Amino acid sequence: MAQDSVDLSCDYQFWMQKLSVWDQASTLETQQDTCLHLAQFQEFLRKMYEALKEMDSNTIFERFPTIDQLLAKACWNPFILAYDESQKILIWCLCCLINKEPQNSRQSKLNSWIQGVLSHILSALRFDKEVALFTQGLGYAPVDYYHGLLKNLVLSLASELRENHLNGFNTQRRMTPERLASLSRVCVPLITLPDVDPLVEALLVCHGHEPQEILQPEFFEAVNEAILLKKISLPMSAVVCLWLRHLPSLEKAMLHLFEKLISSERNCLRRIECFIKDSSLPQAACHPAIFRVVDEMFRCALLETDGAPEIIATVQVFTQCFVEALGKENKQLRFALKTYFPYTSPSLAMVLLQDPQDVPREHWLQTLKHISELLREAVEDQTHGSRGGPLESWFLFIHFGGWAEMVAEQLLRSAAEPPVALLWLLAFYYSPHDGRQQRAQTMMACVVAPCRRGDLQPCGQRHSPAPTEVARDGTPHVAHCPAKRPFFPKVV
Repeated sequence: MAQDSVDLSCDYQFWMQKLSVWDQASTLETQQDTCLHLAQFQEFLRKMYEALKEMDSNTIFERFPTIDQLLAKACWNPFILAYDESQKILIWCLCCLINKEPQNSRQSKLNSWIQGVLSHILSALRFDKEVALFTQGLGYAPVDYYHGLLKNLVLSLASELRENHLNGFNTQRRMTPERLASLSRVCVPLITLPDVDPLVEALLVCHGHEPQEILQPEFFEAVNEAILLKKISLPMSAVVCLWLRHLPSLEKAMLHLFEKLISSERNCLRRIECFIKDSSLPQAACHPAIFRVVDEMFRCALLETDGAPEIIATVQVFTQCFVEALGKENKQLRFALKTYFPYTSPSLAMVLLQDPQDVPREHWLQTLKHISELLREAVEDQTHGSRGGPLESWFLFIHFGGWAEMVAEQLLRSAAEPPVALLWLLAFYYSPHDGRQQRAQTMMACVVAPCRRGDLQPCGQRHSPAPTEVARDGTPHVAHCPAKRPFFPKVV
């Protein structure tokens, strides 16, 4: 081991002198000498990396005070960078110099300098005379050559990450957490380069075995920003990994959706649907953990807006898109319904998940009565103060606006005395905060003064014939009672 250390020090001095000569001269002889020694220099870089990865940044500079100069000279030498393997090893060597948590301005400046050098290596936007001559000699145009070089490098790194993910328990072949963290930091300024997409995807999908997140928050934030602004396009599996691993990114995606809905001058249901599908949130919500976060943010939006009709419509459209995505992902549910709606009856959730239009018309009344029984049992037979009380049941019911529309249609078509089960559903939909006795009085008022078209509630006010429908101008029209706020119960 001591002999290896001495040999590395001697080699270091030799190559430092060589790089200085190559850097100062641009003659044909110098270029030939560079090409002649490239294989040996690449082997030296390999040994150097093996040594550097065992040290922290401070120890590296104590042992090799001019290591940054050596690597910089190598990184700006076009003949060295012509070999993608040399590029790769140079990147790993530079990553070893990065301070994971810089303690002073010198270390912060060093990190910034390293990122600049790495950006120079990977972006390959500088084509000088020597590179042009070199690539022309190989029969390539500079742009084609550098594009292929970057692509090969990215694919090589992505392949190594996938191998690391598959062989995570093989400690000899496993990539260290420090290397993963450094690589994620390096990628931040390169996120929007199209050829870097495979590397970004591989980083997101590659899970470490550490108790805490390895990848840098700046990496997650940069990727999420690029996705929201449509600067990059990643597979849904990678987007799901991003939002599962970094909760602030998922929250920002939801806020971005709300901002688009608010900033739009006029929203119709089709426009809302386009915004929601374009956000990729319904597809990602097929994972229960993401669905629960998104659903909770909708709940908060309802609370903050006191149950605004626009939020109700958005929740219902989102639910339709989510159910559609769930059906496309798999014929059989990968996760039990309980994982999506943990505080409600699975049998109730299963019934509501059906598309009302798929139910034969002759079975509508029977299905609605069944829904009414399940909801009534959940609302009125629950222990006081339980988590799955009226609020949870109502929040589940409003997700599926089609059933409320069906209730209204059945009541409008009813020539005889309206069924009690349907009256209960309607009373619960509009006033979930009412107690059993108050709701019974509301239902009795409906029986005494049967609902006519345009008069769906016993308060004397006129309403639309369905809780949520599309008006002639294409805007969402949500039924509401001006006499009292019907959509969301006040929570004290």
